[in-house]
Amino acid sequence: MAKVTLLIPTLNEIEGMEKIMPKIKREWVDEIIIVDGGSTDGTIEYARTNGYFVLEQKLKGLVNAYKEALEVALGDIIVTFTPDGNSVPELIPALIERMKKGYDMVIVSRYLGGARSYDDDTVTAFGNWMFTKMINILFNGHYTDTLVGFRAWKRDLFKLINKYAMIAGFEPLSAIKCAKLKLKVSEIPGDEPRRIGGTRKMRPLVNGSHILLLIIKEFLTRK
Repeated sequence: MAKVTLLIPTLNEIEGMEKIMPKIKREWVDEIIIVDGGSTDGTIEYARTNGYFVLEQKLKGLVNAYKEALEVALGDIIVTFTPDGNSVPELIPALIERMKKGYDMVIVSRYLGGARSYDDDTVTAFGNWMFTKMINILFNGHYTDTLVGFRAWKRDLFKLINKYAMIAGFEPLSAIKCAKLKLKVSEIPGDEPRRIGGTRKMRPLVNGSHILLLIIKEFLTRK
């Protein structure tokens, strides 16, 4: 039976951790890895005090967090989850159940079946819509949400990572690669609540330009 790793990247998320982590039942998954990017607010101490395995990142960035965590993770299925309040813990079992039906990736979409993002502003809402539309048109995808981090995927999918995704992110690249390779992908609806404390790490205009470059580069290559 496939093992499941819940991968939780953190960077100064103590307020969210205190409210969200108690809602996650450890029996849902085979292991939980907290991969921390250099927190100074007590996030690491909270995690260790509550018995979570903490991996402290050597290199900065979310993609490096995934990369370093996968070097020690046992799971065949990886669930990426943010403890900042944006991800709903109660959706983890449904996400895993869908993955075990043979999918390569399952996304918790903020724009499917009545779900919505309460954390979007005008810029991020338009960016999410635009990039998802571009990926669907250029790569024959069928997504409603290509940028959300809350998703599950087969660990082998990470082998498709390239240098452009190191900045643009694993999320848009994985959506593009799954569409290009005609892998089996599904979405389930899930709201995105407002962030709890801390600060948003994503810079819309900067991140958006990197995602656009990634899409262009992938469109110009066959694989």
